[in-house]
Amino acid sequence: MNSLPDGLIVIAKRECPTCVLVEPLLRELAQGATPLTVYVQDDPDYAAGVPNVIDDRSLEHSYRLNIEIVPTLIRVEGGREVERTYGWHRGDWQRISGRDDLGLDLPALRPGCGSKTLDPGVAEELAVRFGDVSFASRSVEIAGSEDVMEACFERGWTDGLPVVPPTRERVLRMLAGTPRPASEVIGMVPPDLVECTVEKVAVNAVMAGCKPEYLPIVLAAVEAALIDEFGMHGVLCTTMFAGPVVIVNGPMAKAVGMNSGVNALGQGNRANATIGRALQLVIRNVGGGRPGELDRATLGNPGKYSFCFAEAENSVWEPLSVERGFAREASTVTLFAGEGVQGIVDQKSRTPESLARSFALCLRAVDHPKLAMAGDALLVVSPEHSRVFIEGGWSKARLREELERLLLLPGDEMVVGAGGIAEGVPAALAGTMVPKFRPGGLLIVRAGGTAGLFSAIIAGWAASGPTGSTPVTKEIC
Repeated sequence: MNSLPDGLIVIAKRECPTCVLVEPLLRELAQGATPLTVYVQDDPDYAAGVPNVIDDRSLEHSYRLNIEIVPTLIRVEGGREVERTYGWHRGDWQRISGRDDLGLDLPALRPGCGSKTLDPGVAEELAVRFGDVSFASRSVEIAGSEDVMEACFERGWTDGLPVVPPTRERVLRMLAGTPRPASEVIGMVPPDLVECTVEKVAVNAVMAGCKPEYLPIVLAAVEAALIDEFGMHGVLCTTMFAGPVVIVNGPMAKAVGMNSGVNALGQGNRANATIGRALQLVIRNVGGGRPGELDRATLGNPGKYSFCFAEAENSVWEPLSVERGFAREASTVTLFAGEGVQGIVDQKSRTPESLARSFALCLRAVDHPKLAMAGDALLVVSPEHSRVFIEGGWSKARLREELERLLLLPGDEMVVGAGGIAEGVPAALAGTMVPKFRPGGLLIVRAGGTAGLFSAIIAGWAASGPTGSTPVTKEIC
């Protein structure tokens, strides 16, 4: 409100016991020389007999007065608020009203109740209706006869699963999860290279089912996907299986309740599921990366709905983020162009040497046992398997060194035609030792439940060449 009526203003609601307590005092104040205006949030018959009681069930006046607690007493002079008090405090009410005899028969103090403007979902609705909130995203009006969920399917906004309709109120609530302005442009989203703002990301985060506190992670994931080295356009266009795998490190993962433990690569955790899904929806709805159009995967993989988890960090092994140059206290997102999950079952190895040999043998199968340097790999080591290494004094770096040594493969066994298999590396590599992965192409993270001697490999895509993808890491801000 730009100008307020001079005098006293009281905002109240019938369902508040303290508002009921002070109701008789309003009749006393109404008889005084100072004008009184009463705004009632629920029952127009509240303070019956008091002149100038205004029905505020729309909550417009309460919103514009920034009311958080009822009853609130405000004094206005010259059209401007000069003082207010919340609840019932006899001394405050007497001072603000100028009535030293007010409420002498009432208790000295009673707390108020929450304003109806603070009811769940109401604050965003009021901001949209009465505030100066504006949205740059195009609004789509849905007819009353349309099923909103079906309308989202029909307009191609979904990944095949139902989405949460992104109303203005929901988007506004999502934007409260970040201090970044809604209009901030974070980059151009492939394949169509469409300008993407924080607001656009928030719209898709709503659709994915995110909570507002997830939005900073989603923003970092989208920004990581737009880094040239990751090659999001190529990840979409390839006929390979790959899609973005999101690995989150740092305190923010725990703060929003991400799963790094039991079933970390599976379903059931809202943060994991919706953060990864939001990234995919941004690529689809903003960038135009739809299956059958520019997304040309021959088979794809279920992780293209969502593939997101947190690393189970401990004090012994360096987290992936630290290995990639960030401080341990930093929160980061690493994007890896990954395929499906290849399980490693070794329930008998009790030494690091034996278990490393198991891992290497399984890693050799990435892409094809006769192919080398064609893709990266993400090795997900379970806590029980990591315990074998840790108790043997092996760091992550030591494990990686051993795997790289074990994965130096004889070219004679891998060239085209060897073993009666046409697939293979060029014949020029015969007589040499060939590394399975390019330098830096093997990433290791720790995740999973504490029971089970099982680990996993997530194969990466095309680590070499101009069309490939390189893992990228972005700090969450």
